[in-house]
Amino acid sequence: NNFLGPNYPNNKIKTILDKYHLSYKFIKNPSKEAAESIANGKIIGWFQDRLEFGDRALGNRSILADPRKKNMKMRVNATVKYREKFRPFAPAIIDTEGYNYFENYQDSRFMEKTLKIKKPFRNKIPAVTHKDGSGRLQTVSKENTKFYNLIKEFKNITGVPLVLNTSLNYKGDPMVCSPEDAIKTFYLSGLDEMFIENYKLSKK
Repeated sequence: NNFLGPNYPNNKIKTILDKYHLSYKFIKNPSKEAAESIANGKIIGWFQDRLEFGDRALGNRSILADPRKKNMKMRVNATVKYREKFRPFAPAIIDTEGYNYFENYQDSRFMEKTLKIKKPFRNKIPAVTHKDGSGRLQTVSKENTKFYNLIKEFKNITGVPLVLNTSLNYKGDPMVCSPEDAIKTFYLSGLDEMFIENYKLSKK
């Protein structure tokens, strides 16, 4: 894996949240609660464990949204990314489900491959389907437990085993690394709702 960057323990994050007088809560199952928010149309920030090394957000510093909603790509761009309209967002899919959704399926753990989405699914996941019918996919295995569980919970709710994934950062900034970076991105972008996994401190 390429999760080689810094990790921030709960006590460190709590100190930072208290410093900025930000509210937070302990939740038992962040993956499930985040999946429910995505299914309800929220755009979320997902911050967990070690930062990814490289230029692709692979589920540790990600903005996540519902791929089923046709206007979601526009909403993500209008909310925080401000990218060119032609640039697609990635489908992050449970690895064992890829064969069902992509032609000539191959593993793509580092979001390094672009494959054709099978025609029956293109209208079902329009927010991650490029105009030529392709998707630059990321396959997610149980190795990335929390992100995998989030997508699995999303499937349990919607029947769709993938979410829209793009890097957690504000336009012109590098990918979020620290909790302070995430707070800055939250306040600059005005994301609908930030479920930052280490902010929403899990009960031990």
